Amino acid sequence: MSRAWAIATREYASFFRLPLGWVVIALFIALSSIFFARASIVPGEPATMRDFFGMWWGLLLVLCPAISMRLFSEEHRSGTMESVLTAPITETALVAGKHLAGVMFLLTMLVPSLAYVGVLTWLARPDFGPILSGYMGLALLGSLYIAVGCLASSLTSSQTLAFLATLFSLVALDILPRQIAPSLPSAAGRLLYNISPSLRMADFARGLVNSAHAAYFVILTFWFLAVCAVILQTRRWR
Repeated sequence: MSRAWAIATREYASFFRLPLGWVVIALFIALSSIFFARASIVPGEPATMRDFFGMWWGLLLVLCPAISMRLFSEEHRSGTMESVLTAPITETALVAGKHLAGVMFLLTMLVPSLAYVGVLTWLARPDFGPILSGYMGLALLGSLYIAVGCLASSLTSSQTLAFLATLFSLVALDILPRQIAPSLPSAAGRLLYNISPSLRMADFARGLVNSAHAAYFVILTFWFLAVCAVILQTRRWR
């Protein structure tokens, strides 16, 4: 666990040594501020961030691939992956550390958005339950998206390809089921709807903390990370 934490802190610090990290944070703050002003500050409407959280998943769909695209691809590109794989560290610890670094950066990116909660509190009396559950849902959703990005990044030395592969994978996982489901029989349609992570995120945005939804995010995240660890292990064997 200590080795995974060491990797996580090193990778987390590297986000702030590159312009990309600051660009991602600035882009997130700019876009989320526009969404907040349009969706949450509406005269005569209840003080809530429900619609705001409902829009945020679309931001994560683009920003999480940008966060995760360099986690492993940069090691491949620079030629340091061989030395990493021959170091006395397991693939599980390596993947866990890289993923944790991405999640830590995501949470850091969310910190400035707490100012929106302060604005709502100043203007009205919001219900903090849905706000807390909304942030919980964003953390779970972002963790899953970054896990998908870890897997894509472990397959290529190109950050651009890792970004595009993650983005298309998330679109296939999140948007396609909702487009296809209405044309299928009811049972198959419900199954596809249940696959879409953003639909589960919608319940968190409404203030509903469903243990089944939380388990879905955790299990799927671990599955993608496990596949990533297996891929790295096969590289070590070769």
